[in-house]
Amino acid sequence: MEDDTGVHARVPETVRRIVSLVPSLTESVAATVPEALAGATDWCTHPADLDVARVRGTKNPDLDAIRTLRPDVVLANAEENRPSDIEALRATGIPVWVTRIETLDEAFASLGRMFAYACRTDRPGWLDAAERAWRAPAAGPRRTAIVPIWRRPWMVVGRDTFTGDVLRRLGVDNCYAGHAERYPKIPLSELVGCGPDLVVLPDEPYAFSGTDGPEAFPGLTCALVSGRLLTWYGPSLVQAPVLLRRALG
Repeated sequence: MEDDTGVHARVPETVRRIVSLVPSLTESVAATVPEALAGATDWCTHPADLDVARVRGTKNPDLDAIRTLRPDVVLANAEENRPSDIEALRATGIPVWVTRIETLDEAFASLGRMFAYACRTDRPGWLDAAERAWRAPAAGPRRTAIVPIWRRPWMVVGRDTFTGDVLRRLGVDNCYAGHAERYPKIPLSELVGCGPDLVVLPDEPYAFSGTDGPEAFPGLTCALVSGRLLTWYGPSLVQAPVLLRRALG
């Protein structure tokens, strides 16, 4: 079976050991087949009591440590993980299943395929619950927003991103959805000058907070949101619509 990137992943018929290189996929596996999760990155923070071997970060995984864990499959993502690391693992005979997710609908389809063909397990109930949770259309007038993800330099969410699609489904249109880059660097003066209805400040990858971020946008409405709810595709999607609507005001 081919993964989201069109590469045939030779996953065995029975999967007992999974290493995940993506925090949201780690949480997804831990909520579905926790006994199979053998390793995860240092950035995999959910569930809070996750007790598995750590293999460093998403961008610098310890390939030797991964090999030592003897995984039946490694889960990765086309955006979060480096092609060179994925190819190095495949070169040693380890199957790597790569997801590519830029919209909510892609998340639902991709996760369903991942569990069926990469994890060799049944579709989890939480995934069906997440799909149901996102069926309700956005209520009220549409709004515009900028979504900074870093400062010094300022960077924002641009085109073709999961974050942008999540906000769109909640009735909030990303001002930089038409930008040529997915995560462009934009001068602060331009961000303030574009006059969005909202400045959406997630707590990851940059940890924006009430005292770090809003002061840069005087006169604009700022919404502090959980980065996990805004950017992760996994069990958090079940509660994300309700919690994000509350945070966005």
